[in-house]
Amino acid sequence: MTQFLPPNLLALFAPRDPIPFLTQLEKLPHEKHHNQPYCGIAPFIRHFEVRQTFLALRREKIERRQTVVETELKLWDPHNDPNAQGDAFKTLFVARVNYDTTESKLRREFEVYGPIKRIYIVYNKRSGKPRGYAFIEYEHERDMHCEYHERPNPS
Repeated sequence: MTQFLPPNLLALFAPRDPIPFLTQLEKLPHEKHHNQPYCGIAPFIRHFEVRQTFLALRREKIERRQTVVETELKLWDPHNDPNAQGDAFKTLFVARVNYDTTESKLRREFEVYGPIKRIYIVYNKRSGKPRGYAFIEYEHERDMHCEYHERPNPS
């Protein structure tokens, strides 16, 4: 039946050229002979010792860092932090904000739920571009809770 096909379709069914035979260049990995005889774990003991010292140094570093964190935690007072502004119980964190969104757009959307005291859009210090999240501080805590509970779930 294929003999009745046109030549352009018949060319699709033509056999390929045979694969040329190439001689093997070197032995396969499982055929190679190893010059070193089999031995126990004696040559590898030094690696275990290095690993143990590495783990000990790592443990010491973790303990040192823990003591530093504990001392800094004792000294940290969030009420006297110059970077912290506003009341955390009245502040709403808004994530995944479009980079083109301005403070006025956020104010227009969120002022429906109550009077806003302050809006802080976070920017990259080096480039000056927005990072994609903002903090909205309401005048009253109930307004922030009202906004949170009345918003439809995005998922």
